[in-house]
Amino acid sequence: MPRQSKTKTKSKAKATTTASDFFTALCRSDLKAECVKEFRFHPVRKWRFDYALPDHRLAIEVEGGVWSGGRHIRPRGFLGDMEKYNAASALGWRVLRVTPDTLHSSATLELIRQAIATAGKE
Repeated sequence: MPRQSKTKTKSKAKATTTASDFFTALCRSDLKAECVKEFRFHPVRKWRFDYALPDHRLAIEVEGGVWSGGRHIRPRGFLGDMEKYNAASALGWRVLRVTPDTLHSSATLELIRQAIATAGKE
């Protein structure tokens, strides 16, 4: 059996490792909900949510560059985000949009808590 190169082994290990950070840990501890970073939600496109709570079909998108003219507010980026969010909605996802400054805030956690509580009551 041929020996794999170190590069291939490292890439394979990265592919099977679930990304975790402070926000995903916060969701687990404070909201008692599993949160996945960089969650691929679309069956064909390579779109990913910044964060997702798959059990609740709830996505959290972090919109950076609001004050600095970042990608999300330039025409091409804005239109691309619209396409992504509309496709997500069509697949039954709800998308909450926050800024990097508000991601870890109590207001964002409360918004997520409310969205979880109202799921299926529409």
